[in-house]
Amino acid sequence: MSDIGTTANVDDVDESRRKFLTLATSATAAVGAVITAVPFIESWQPSERARALGAPVVIDISKLEVGQMITAIWRKQVIFVVGRAQSLVDKLSQNDATLKDKDSKKSIQPKYADNEMRSRRADVLVLIGICTHLGCLPKPFFDPGDPVLGASWPGGFRCPCHGSRFDLAGRVFDGSPAPTNLSVPPYSFKDQHTLVIGVG
Repeated sequence: MSDIGTTANVDDVDESRRKFLTLATSATAAVGAVITAVPFIESWQPSERARALGAPVVIDISKLEVGQMITAIWRKQVIFVVGRAQSLVDKLSQNDATLKDKDSKKSIQPKYADNEMRSRRADVLVLIGICTHLGCLPKPFFDPGDPVLGASWPGGFRCPCHGSRFDLAGRVFDGSPAPTNLSVPPYSFKDQHTLVIGVG
């Protein structure tokens, strides 16, 4: 009788050990599969070289607020993504008399941005953030009447190198050394909160 009981206990121990070893082996295999998969999945993303050559850049704009700017890099160019207030967009025409190229006829933008606000949507401005004079990076001065630029300042950008000034559509003001407006890159919206630079 005691021999039978001992055999039963050994069988129970062997069964629990077998379950433990099976679980441990499965867990190790799962971890190994994840570690192996990460570089494989990352390989689906465009390489740095591909991005530099023009692969699209996806930007989450869900947290972009009015008066804020996100910067990104596309084709080795700085991209400005600006949240604009509708009230400032409505006042863009007030700048017309003081602009070099108010209708953007000599400037670069896709057909869908060939309008006064130079954008697909009034609330989001997308520009190549490189001054058309000598390639400096303009700085944001979004507040109208900014004390640095004076009470008549409508909001926009100013290049720190040679003083070129641009409104909130990227249009250059008279008296600026920059010959044309800031360029608009090709872009589209994947959805309400996802901007894709490089795909028009």
